[in-house]
Amino acid sequence: MKKIEAIIRPFKLDDVKQALLEEGVRGLTISEVRGYGRQKGHTETYRGSEYHIEFVPKIKIEVVVNDNMVDKIVDAIIKTAKTGQVGDGKIFISEISEVIRIRTEESGPHAL
Repeated sequence: MKKIEAIIRPFKLDDVKQALLEEGVRGLTISEVRGYGRQKGHTETYRGSEYHIEFVPKIKIEVVVNDNMVDKIVDAIIKTAKTGQVGDGKIFISEISEVIRIRTEESGPHAL
């Protein structure tokens, strides 16, 4: 099993969520996060004054899937989250050694 974490632009959330549902993802976790990458934030103007926004608001989506679904899920995220501009986000993939559903105590792929 693999955990896929995607950091995306907030306005892309609905599109990415729909694409994941279409690919068979049955559950996901979403968090509002802030951070910066190479661009080190950005500058905005409000009422004539410039403000430097160091930590840019993003959405983090986390899903755990079977190994055979990873490529489909990653492709769906890229296809729907990509704008071609700096700040589109990142995808992280890590190994999950075990999953346990608390309610039923099922473990492994059956717990997903």
